[in-house]
Amino acid sequence: MENGEIEQAEQPVVPDVDLGCSPRVVLRRITVHDQDEFLERVRASVKLNLPATPDAFQAFINRFDEGRSADGLLVCLVDTGAIAGNVNINSIIRGRFQNGSLGYAAFTPYAGRGYMSEGLGLVLRHAFEELRLHRLEAQIRPDNQASIKLVQRYGFRYEGYSPDLLFIDGEWRGHGRWALTNDIHGVVPTAPHPTLPNH
Repeated sequence: MENGEIEQAEQPVVPDVDLGCSPRVVLRRITVHDQDEFLERVRASVKLNLPATPDAFQAFINRFDEGRSADGLLVCLVDTGAIAGNVNINSIIRGRFQNGSLGYAAFTPYAGRGYMSEGLGLVLRHAFEELRLHRLEAQIRPDNQASIKLVQRYGFRYEGYSPDLLFIDGEWRGHGRWALTNDIHGVVPTAPHPTLPNH
């Protein structure tokens, strides 16, 4: 400091919160500023296939482009801003498909409290209204009853089982395929996405 200047504390960067909220959670996009808390949540949780190092986190968030091909979202507590879980809308394909693939995880100590259920409701609204997708898919291992109950709560339909579908923990593993369309969910955008053909 010189000549009586007052040193000002650096203000924390507050991420935009503009994707919707419920009574207990808010949905927002993941940013580089979330790295420390995100990695702490991953390390505290058990058996999550999410990045656990700074380099892996950077590669993870570099995949997201605000819904053009993928959207990385966080479910945060309204009262504290703490990250309770994450939801990704991956593999967005436009044209005649207008489809995305969901991946999600609840973090310890917030799992089992209904935060992800509220968050998924916000994600569906965002995907169908803002991104104007027609369909969302979720690939779920048959032994993951919590995830199955979560998608069933929102009306996802079971479409069958695919062996050796995803490479997880060093092996190709089979998953059940679940899907929901915007008309079944009752959230149809006022206009289709511009990439949808006219006929």
